[in-house]
Amino acid sequence: MSQYLLPLAALVAVASPVAAQTGTDLAAVQRAIAGIDSMTAAFSQTDRNGQVLTGTLTLKKPGKIRFQYQKGVPLLIVGDGKALTFIDYSVKQVQRWPIGSSPLGVLLDPGRDISRYAKIVPSSNPAVLSVEAYDPKHPEYGRITLVFARSAAAPGGLMLQGWAALDTQGNRTTIRLSDQKFNVPVADSAFRWTDPRRQGRSS
Repeated sequence: MSQYLLPLAALVAVASPVAAQTGTDLAAVQRAIAGIDSMTAAFSQTDRNGQVLTGTLTLKKPGKIRFQYQKGVPLLIVGDGKALTFIDYSVKQVQRWPIGSSPLGVLLDPGRDISRYAKIVPSSNPAVLSVEAYDPKHPEYGRITLVFARSAAAPGGLMLQGWAALDTQGNRTTIRLSDQKFNVPVADSAFRWTDPRRQGRSS
């Protein structure tokens, strides 16, 4: 089994709705997400052991996302509109999950109503909004919290700063974003990938 499975487990941590939540903050998050048609950013990923990996995030609605890791890291995570695919080139391993089974669907599905499965996490910092997704019927999926900062430079006045995922063993994976750029041109070719099991072919 690949040593890199935890990051993807974090990305597919939550699938089902929880009790409906209402409020102006949650509505503000919904508007901010709806205002993002595409995004690029640098990311920093910290796992349970403190290992840090960096890379570039590319997003395009509906359903497309790419985590391109730093040079020398044989990993790739790509969402092609239907599935989220994890590729580990070091062991020629490919795994796929429905995007609908991922909390990243919050960002990728323009029609998603986040009030059905998310809630605002209380904070003493009025400049920050945290949104937690959790399915009590499937605690094995863990929890994920998206973090936004109030910023006039971002759609809806909220800048996505990253997220933290916690599994049932208490292991945390954190993604931090920087240099976010919104609604920039992104080609569909950015979401293609080479299948290591079929040399010379792409999907």
